Amino acid sequence: MQPFDVLVVDDSVFMRKIISDLISDDPAFRVVGTARNGKEGVEMVKRLNPHVVTLDIEMPEMNGLEALRVIMQEHPVPVIMLSSLTQEGAQETIQALESGAVDFVGKPSGSISLDLHKVKRLLLEKLHMAVKTKARQFASPIAPAPKLAPRPKPTPKPVFKAKETANGSADPSVRERTAGFEHLIAIGTSTGGPRALHQVLSGFPEQFPAPVVIVQHMPPNFTRSLAQRLDSISHLRVVEAENGMSLEAGTAYVAPGGYHMCIARNGARAYRIHLTKEDPRSGHRPSVDVLFESLLPLKELKRHAVLMTGMGSDGARGMQALKRSGAVTTIAEAESTCIVYGMPRAAVELKCVTHILPQQDICGHLVQTVIQSS
Repeated sequence: MQPFDVLVVDDSVFMRKIISDLISDDPAFRVVGTARNGKEGVEMVKRLNPHVVTLDIEMPEMNGLEALRVIMQEHPVPVIMLSSLTQEGAQETIQALESGAVDFVGKPSGSISLDLHKVKRLLLEKLHMAVKTKARQFASPIAPAPKLAPRPKPTPKPVFKAKETANGSADPSVRERTAGFEHLIAIGTSTGGPRALHQVLSGFPEQFPAPVVIVQHMPPNFTRSLAQRLDSISHLRVVEAENGMSLEAGTAYVAPGGYHMCIARNGARAYRIHLTKEDPRSGHRPSVDVLFESLLPLKELKRHAVLMTGMGSDGARGMQALKRSGAVTTIAEAESTCIVYGMPRAAVELKCVTHILPQQDICGHLVQTVIQSS
């Protein structure tokens, strides 16, 4: 079998050499070229037609974000971003994932670039995944949110924004007014997830009468930037979850990187987020299975579980358990819109899915189901 061709784009001669050597250690890949900036990288993509590209973000002439958009428009190919592990780097990475990058690898900032050897396993793992993905799915623009029918109820319930105390929990006087929801939506996703979450969350209406809890496989820092980005495009309030936060209708909570997120009952009809540092599940922390399993005792709520694009099977067994415990809806994203049809496939194979839906239809189905029975 012929090795897969890789193009390395980075403005540092030293980093181009290091990255090329790391990739060449795997006989499944060969580096067919290196580029010094985004402009040169775009030209070499057209000329060399590589199977996958590694792309730095900060470069002269044309940076990585600009180059990525041109590549996705003119010559779609799977792209792995090399991102600095900073707040600014995290924000840029989220933009890159929305613009078509398959995934990213954190590149050490500062002068000790040899630390990149520590991420060799991760880089090669993501390269193997990238060559199996659908580059044209990444190239397609994010579909606009569906137009939703007006709410059937003449007087929708207001959604209150709780003032939080110093430890992150809601003020008790406000918590009682916001805890009266009947539905809870839980979403799990991984590779391709930021684009999928953008698509789904942008479709929820204002004053949506349920909270949404989300696990996206991402390291610390990046989940905060993801929450901030999703908050800017959604009618929902979107936050990175903190330990002790009370769940409120109309708010989405993104599990922070490095922590499992569980939902626990906090009184008769109130619920609180509990974050733990317990061992990873299936190699992940946060884990979708951990989140889904924490919902099993909450049978008084109408629970809706969603699994979207991602590698592996995290969340499938948790969804199966939720289905057996009476969850109203279990949705798997259809293969036709998944970047990686792993997590949804695992749930389908366990026969625990009530609906298989393309990405653009997931939000509309959830909104219709929740509002009609609220």
